[in-house]
Amino acid sequence: MTETGLNYGVMMQRALRRVMCDALRQVSADGLPGDHHFYITYDTRHAAAVIPDWLAAEYPDQITIVLQHEFDDLEVSEDGFSVRMSFGDRPASLFVPFDAVLTFVDPSVEFGLKFDATEIEDEEIEDEAQVAPEDEAERGSADVVSLDQFRKS
Repeated sequence: MTETGLNYGVMMQRALRRVMCDALRQVSADGLPGDHHFYITYDTRHAAAVIPDWLAAEYPDQITIVLQHEFDDLEVSEDGFSVRMSFGDRPASLFVPFDAVLTFVDPSVEFGLKFDATEIEDEEIEDEAQVAPEDEAERGSADVVSLDQFRKS
């Protein structure tokens, strides 16, 4: 508990990002089961994001990657995940910090998360330590994202 009370927004961000982390860890260990696949939109400007310059030039603010058929070397750490994939036959190695992720969607089961763009500083997915108080306007929130934009025509 912080001096100003319970920070439910930060707790929700941590819990929902943990769901995404657990799903990615399972896929890293066992591969994608059945028809599962992920659309992950993240902020390419995040200080810890690793993205080739040519790809960042094409997607200067955010990018949506699809983990479905053609990706390799998915590795999940406490802070994010790395993956190798191709964009127009050009290979790219990416590191996506969990706190840079804006949406995480698995259309195969109509599941989606939309994260607040507010970065939660000095926080790790595994960290259960007390969180410093934040201004009310800076508290994180998470919403379910509409899957309509990801449906195939």
